[in-house]
Amino acid sequence: MPFETLNHIMVPEHQLMPEDKVDLLLRRYNIKLEQLPKIRRNDAAVRALELRTGEILKGSVIKIIKYSETAGISVSYRLVVD
Repeated sequence: MPFETLNHIMVPEHQLMPEDKVDLLLRRYNIKLEQLPKIRRNDAAVRALELRTGEILKGSVIKIIKYSETAGISVSYRLVVD
């Protein structure tokens, strides 16, 4: 049975954001796309997400949801780069 990166307990949930949601995100925080933290296309979580959703292109945005007993839920966003 192959190892599924996204199913590991230490890997937070990763979601590919649709374009319309990205526009809302940028307007909400009054930022430009390039100001988001970066994540590389060859990151293990991005590659695993690609197997589920199809090709993830440079310039896409990944929503990362972390769950913690002490902090609750933390959401962050990453811009996919080469």
